[in-house]
Amino acid sequence: MNKSPLIADIAGARAVLVASTGGHLAQLHRLAPQLRLAERPLWVTFESEQSKSLLANERVVYLPYIAPRDFRAVMSSGAIARRLLMDEDFDVAISTGAAAALPILPRALLKGKKVVYIESVSRFEGPSLTGRIMGSLPGVKLFTQHPEWANSKWIHKFSVLDDFVSVETGRSPSERLRIFVSLGTIRPYRFDRLVDRVRQIAPHGDVCWQLGETVRDDLPGKVNAYLPAAEFEKQARSADVVVTHAGVGTALALLDLGIYPVLVARRSSHREHVDDHQLQIAKRLQDLGLAISPSADELTLEHLQFAASRRINRLGVS
Repeated sequence: MNKSPLIADIAGARAVLVASTGGHLAQLHRLAPQLRLAERPLWVTFESEQSKSLLANERVVYLPYIAPRDFRAVMSSGAIARRLLMDEDFDVAISTGAAAALPILPRALLKGKKVVYIESVSRFEGPSLTGRIMGSLPGVKLFTQHPEWANSKWIHKFSVLDDFVSVETGRSPSERLRIFVSLGTIRPYRFDRLVDRVRQIAPHGDVCWQLGETVRDDLPGKVNAYLPAAEFEKQARSADVVVTHAGVGTALALLDLGIYPVLVARRSSHREHVDDHQLQIAKRLQDLGLAISPSADELTLEHLQFAASRRINRLGVS
């Protein structure tokens, strides 16, 4: 990425950084150093193993969890947001979405502060619901990470996917693989189709599971509901292949670790997510050569073996 500040007019600013946990927080945490903000910004997010690990040395305020499209929860967070912004001395509020942005950014605008909204890299065809709401507010500076739908309102300057490339490892295919399966932390959605498929195609493999909301008591191997970042990294690095939902936060974490993932998109038709945006991130990463992305029903052992034969490099990083 460009060595200059990504957004020149906020360099050095005192910031409030707002993002829901998962991919939104992962993207903002990745972009924050390149924004060249003043030291010790205030982070606003939900409390989770991910946020506690990523933001362990930061100033953090935790909002009560807001599920996707739960506007009642957005309204109930208003009092916390008002107190937070009253107590904090800041110049700019910046968010990568989703619902956590809604109690904070409009109130920052009312206080006369700069507001920046960076749409998630998972939105390839246009803004999310949160993005559309932010776009309706005068004065919000809007950024898309995809040039295909950039316009005079939505500016394209950067993407968190810009600096990755995949290479072959020379690893020979193996019938027996060490597999790490991670289903993310999105509530309240399950992903039993992927769990059942992995069991079907690799019944005798060594499997470690991070299941999130997909609570099961019938699985072989090491079963976890949630993992802190350090343990997630340990399991991902020790596996031959990582099979995961196509959440952008999980995908970015794996790419950063040099892992070529098997990305399997959750589908709204199976009640696995609120919409089908994971199809878009899975397809784009496959098109970029950074992942393989079969559907849950089409996943095969050959997909796992192929992923195990590749790794990810960062451009400009030895």
